[in-house]
Amino acid sequence: MFHHGHRHHERGLSHPRGGRFGRFLHERESHGSRGRHGGGRVFDQGDLRWVILKLISERPSHGYELIKAIEERLGGAYSPSPGVVYPTLTLLEELGLAVAIQSDGPKKAYGITEEGAKALEENRSTVEALFERIATVAERAGGGPAPQVVRGMENLRTALRLKLEQGKLTEAQVAAIAAALDTAAQGVEQA
Repeated sequence: MFHHGHRHHERGLSHPRGGRFGRFLHERESHGSRGRHGGGRVFDQGDLRWVILKLISERPSHGYELIKAIEERLGGAYSPSPGVVYPTLTLLEELGLAVAIQSDGPKKAYGITEEGAKALEENRSTVEALFERIATVAERAGGGPAPQVVRGMENLRTALRLKLEQGKLTEAQVAAIAAALDTAAQGVEQA
């Protein structure tokens, strides 16, 4: 849907331990990179790195803030999962393009480094084209559900998945989860 070529020699995108980001990051970035309706790709390989780097250049942010900002910029058409955003932040930090900064509370905020700012500047046309595509996707998604609703649905799905992956639930836990889901469903119906 939004395919464009990538230069494989972009400054600042090689891993300090050798080679490019490799298959692992490609798989992480590709996972969940389709719009909410299962349509075409929202981001090509490597695009999310540029989006995150650009956003933290504008304002230091923690992962959840970045997820929310990307979702809002895309008009709710796509919301990256924490399993994509946090590894990307870690990798940007390992590459010296981003740095974790002290923030209020337990969440780690990230800011851009001088090297990251240079990489953005050297790849300005790539980044600008990417944000133009984002604006186009947001314009097309204008009639869809509000980004806050999509984010809430994803948060619920993630919380349920994480709870269920912890192993067998007690009867009390099952009852509490079922009650919470029923309450949420009733709240949606009454909204």
